[in-house]
Amino acid sequence: MTLLRDEHLAAAFDHAARSYDTLVAANPGYHAHLRRSARRLGLPRGGEGLRVLDLGCGTGASTAALAEVLPSADITAVDASAGMLERAAAKTWPPNVMFTHAPAERLAEAGVTGPFDAVFAAYLFRNVTDPDAVLRTVHGLLAPGGRLAVHEYTLGGRRTDRAVWTLVCRGAVQPVATLLGDGGLYRHLWRSVVEFDTADRFADRLRANGFDSVRRLPLPGWQTGITHTFTGRRPTTTETAR
Repeated sequence: MTLLRDEHLAAAFDHAARSYDTLVAANPGYHAHLRRSARRLGLPRGGEGLRVLDLGCGTGASTAALAEVLPSADITAVDASAGMLERAAAKTWPPNVMFTHAPAERLAEAGVTGPFDAVFAAYLFRNVTDPDAVLRTVHGLLAPGGRLAVHEYTLGGRRTDRAVWTLVCRGAVQPVATLLGDGGLYRHLWRSVVEFDTADRFADRLRANGFDSVRRLPLPGWQTGITHTFTGRRPTTTETAR
């Protein structure tokens, strides 16, 4: 199959929204790993006085992680799938969390403007047609010195990393998703990971798009070598001038 992109991917997520939370709940460590990545932003004082963008929020799992780790931040959560966003917005949220329907490529059209003190993106970049363009957009939305954390399936480069990923997808995830009528989306999930950047390559992509202090951090459990947190920072004006 070809990878799903743009409106075709959004439509697949719309259809899968009804069962998405049930499927991810079966993934050991899914929510704990998101909270770990949110903490890796390293924002002070629980986010007091800070603006944070949750880019590609889905049904709100990443938003919940941010709200727990940064309870005092103003969080703007964005997703391209109306169905996923409807599920997210229907949950109970504190008043400092707001949701906006917009693709990552057209944030300004939806009124999502910076500067943000931090951007968090979970399971997003392998799903966009032009990840470099989205990274440039994120760079422009961040305040000087603002921080980025990307939580993403990015294989570590060992043969066993791909083998474990394939075993999990084909042995567990895809059969269940097919029964639910969402087999196409989860076949896309497998392929989008094996065809996307390795972890080292994605770290290089961040640097190439203007981020400094880039770090690649593993996650524990079965996802070691499969899922990573990447952190980076938009340089200050003075540092850029150098």
